Amino acid sequence: MKKIQINTQNFTLHPSGAIYWEDQKMLLIADVHLGKVVHFRKYGAPVPATAAYQNFEKLTEVTNHFEPDTVCFLGDLFHSKLNEEWNDFEKWVEYCKAKVILISGNHDIIPNYLYEDLGVNVFDELLLDGFYLTHHPTELEEMFNFSGHIHPGIRMKGVGRQFLRLPCFYKTENQLILPAFGNFTGKHILTPSEKDEVYAIVEGEVFCVSKN
Repeated sequence: MKKIQINTQNFTLHPSGAIYWEDQKMLLIADVHLGKVVHFRKYGAPVPATAAYQNFEKLTEVTNHFEPDTVCFLGDLFHSKLNEEWNDFEKWVEYCKAKVILISGNHDIIPNYLYEDLGVNVFDELLLDGFYLTHHPTELEEMFNFSGHIHPGIRMKGVGRQFLRLPCFYKTENQLILPAFGNFTGKHILTPSEKDEVYAIVEGEVFCVSKN
């Protein structure tokens, strides 16, 4: 794990792709894309069924580790329409002791009332203590933005001609984009500037790989 400070607030970057906001006791998670495995398998994609359960195992593990007061999903919690993974999500919400909220993403097409029936509050955006929580990376004057959507990754050169494509936390001056939490989501490789901070996830560890 990697601890960082932003605007005097303390955050922990977890190798699952989540961020724990210590001062708010809030866990930030982006782009889980629940239901995507079932969706792809329905149309014949050779995806192992166990991939769906791994997302819930990760969610349980990281919430048990931090014991947050609030779990905030920064959009694309579900990939598409309702499918059998909704039943697993209902069980997870019932198990989770924290308050659960969702910032709507472009894939979140499941009706809000179904979330609200589970006690999950849904927002388009959230302003909290000088921080702006959204799904899409968004700049707002005098606010630091946490978001997802991009599924950021970094391309690292190894020995010889070897290259690695790693998920990463991508931080600019006023913004931090979380990696996709879901294990079947892909990565968008970004090219950082000299001022950007990049924290790559490698074999269960978080490393700062930027030059600054």
